[in-house]
Amino acid sequence: MPELPEVEVCRLGISPHVINNEVTNVIVRNARLRRPIPDEVHTIAGQSVISVERRAKYLLLRFNTGTLLLHLGMSGTIRVIDKTTSVAKHDHFELVFINGTVLRLNDPRRFGAVLWLDKHQDNQGLLSKLGPEPLSNDFCHGYLSTKAKNRKVPIKTFLMNNHIVVGVGNIYANEALFLAGILPTAKAGDISNKRYNRLTDIIKQVLSAAIEQGGTTLKDFTQVDGRPGYFAQSLFVYGRAGKACMTCKDILLEVRQSNRSSVFCPSCQKD
Repeated sequence: MPELPEVEVCRLGISPHVINNEVTNVIVRNARLRRPIPDEVHTIAGQSVISVERRAKYLLLRFNTGTLLLHLGMSGTIRVIDKTTSVAKHDHFELVFINGTVLRLNDPRRFGAVLWLDKHQDNQGLLSKLGPEPLSNDFCHGYLSTKAKNRKVPIKTFLMNNHIVVGVGNIYANEALFLAGILPTAKAGDISNKRYNRLTDIIKQVLSAAIEQGGTTLKDFTQVDGRPGYFAQSLFVYGRAGKACMTCKDILLEVRQSNRSSVFCPSCQKD
C-alpha cells in the first residue's frame, strides 16, 4: 500500500499539470471501488483545479464548488498523460483537461476511492477524525506521551493508528522504532516522555528523507508505464528479517502484529 511519502510525491508530481487546468469531461469506467464513485463527480466538468493538497493518504483536488478526494488504496496509481493514450485494464476513473491531458486512476484491486465533498463539507467525517500530520507543528514534543498515557497496546500498533497520527505506515513505523531503539512490542503507556520526544523527531526525519528520495520519481507521473511505487532507499530493518543488523550485526527478528510484519533488532531495541 502506498504510504504517506508516496502519496505526497504523487501530489507533487501531478500538481504542475492540473492546477489552473480546466476539466472538460469526467469519465467513470467502473464506479465500484472501495466506495461507489458518486454521480456528483460529473459536476466538476467546466471547472478548474484550484489546488492539490494531501491529508493523510488522501489527495484533495480543490474546485470552486467542492473537493475531489482520491485514495490509492492497496495498489492504485495516478498518471497525467495524453488523452490519446490507450485505456488499460483497471483504468477506472479520469479527468479530461482542456489542454488534451488526462489524470487517470488505475486500481487493479479496487480498494481505492474517488469521493466528492460538496462545498468542501466533510459530512462523513473522513478527514475530521484523523490525527495530526506527522510533518506538521501539531505533531510535537509531548504529543505522543500524552496520547499514550495508560495505553497497553504495542507501540507499533499505537503509531499506526490514524486517530493518533496519520501516515506512519508499516514500513516507516518499523524504521522509526529501530532508529529510536524501541521494541515494536513495547507497551505504548510504558515509554518515557524523553523517548517519545526522540521518536517524534525520528518519525519526521524518516518521512522527510523518504519524500526527498521520492522526488527523483516525479517524472514518472507523466509516463504511461511508470510506477514509482516505494522509493529505492536503504531500509535498516523492514524486509530484512534473518539478516544482520547494520548497527550491531546481531540477527534481525520478525513478529506479526495486527497481521503486519514487525522486524527488529533484539540488541539495539529495548522495551
